[in-house]
Amino acid sequence: MKNVLPYINEHKDRFLNELIELLKIPSISADSAYKENVLETAKKIKSSLENAGCDHVEICHTEGYPIVYGEKTIDADLPTVLVYGHYDVQPPDPMELWDSPPFEPKIKKTELHPDGAIFARGSCDDKGQMFMHVKAMEFMTATDQLPCNVKFMIEGEEEIGSKSLSDFVKENQEKLKNDVILISDTGMIANDVPSITTGLRGLSYVEVEITGPNRDLHSGLYGGAVANPINILAKMIASLHDENNHITIPGFYDNVEELSNEERAEMAKAPFSIEEYKKSLDIDAVYGEDGFSTNERNSIRPTLDVNGIWGGYTGEGAKTVIASKAYAKISMRLVPHQDWTEITELFSKHFKSIAPKGVTVKVTPHHGGQGYVTPIDNKGYRAASKAYEQTFGKTPIPQRSGGSIPIVALFEEELKSKTILMGFGLDSDAIHSPNEHFGIWNYLKGIETIPWFYKYFTEMSQ
Repeated sequence: MKNVLPYINEHKDRFLNELIELLKIPSISADSAYKENVLETAKKIKSSLENAGCDHVEICHTEGYPIVYGEKTIDADLPTVLVYGHYDVQPPDPMELWDSPPFEPKIKKTELHPDGAIFARGSCDDKGQMFMHVKAMEFMTATDQLPCNVKFMIEGEEEIGSKSLSDFVKENQEKLKNDVILISDTGMIANDVPSITTGLRGLSYVEVEITGPNRDLHSGLYGGAVANPINILAKMIASLHDENNHITIPGFYDNVEELSNEERAEMAKAPFSIEEYKKSLDIDAVYGEDGFSTNERNSIRPTLDVNGIWGGYTGEGAKTVIASKAYAKISMRLVPHQDWTEITELFSKHFKSIAPKGVTVKVTPHHGGQGYVTPIDNKGYRAASKAYEQTFGKTPIPQRSGGSIPIVALFEEELKSKTILMGFGLDSDAIHSPNEHFGIWNYLKGIETIPWFYKYFTEMSQ
């Protein structure tokens, strides 16, 4: 394969400008007020795939947001790579914590990104990383170097649980038939320490509602005499962890995969500075389940976290009131062998059981998915490793991620193919947070590396 760098250098400004235009569109799938923006983004992805050299591109309508499908078949006897990504983004709240507007992309230099980084919602998760594949495809077709067949499946509901994708995959198995699935929606250890994600945690996401009296009450007249839903909710949530930060839901750990000491020792070889970690977050201590390191807590151990909590009066000034209701959103990150539907049921049963008399509890499941582990001895992983070696000059480290891509387990179940997770973001890129960003170096490095995966995978498949 010809060196990718001359093509990247020639088209660098255009690659950046096209991504910036994509990032300007607030494709927030969780908020129906942005429906037209999400649909506009799908059309833009379709146009980008056509310009990149796909022979057939279509917008596939679903009960929710559409899936953009594209393909280029050069020889039926050659392997097929299926690229998955998503064009929807997280809500940008809280807005006041952004240094620049989330949908007005700005390029700024940082300590970790001396070449500059694009600050915008979706820059790393996942528009920037998804768009690397589109531009890599453009390079391969423009220089007549595409070594195999390729298919794209870019969805608009990943941030709300891929609600429509499951049915789409089940109904289009022949259309989506492939030899390997390639995703860039994860990260790597550092710009000088490449890594390949080999595991993802599962997810169970629920909302809870505590109801007390039939209306908001005067806290002087009724305080101390009736159950306060906010007080009750706070106590119930606090009881979900014990003094060792172990989750107290009965049965929660029954199927948790316990890694051997040897496996944990291999994980510990990854470069990591606890002092730099604390400094980057401006905290003076780490926190979590006893008996495990920070990197183990956020990858191989399950978690339970409150993602939002509200109720009563939160406006300016004071209002002495006992609220009728209190709410919280709770997510549980799960490890392999924990079934998310079973965990959701265990949570619901336990949470209702610990409520005192005087309140009622409602638990509403939102979405979830299974965890995933890919072996490192298959040709997809080996092809990815060689691709990183080609462009980084060193062998990537296999690493488990703490994040979730719920649809990945379904891909293997329905399409019978392995998924390779080639992420180019950094943990410090603030995905899902204010000031999300993606390094320009990382963006271009992804475009440089991805074509080599195609080359090596094709060679290993013949």
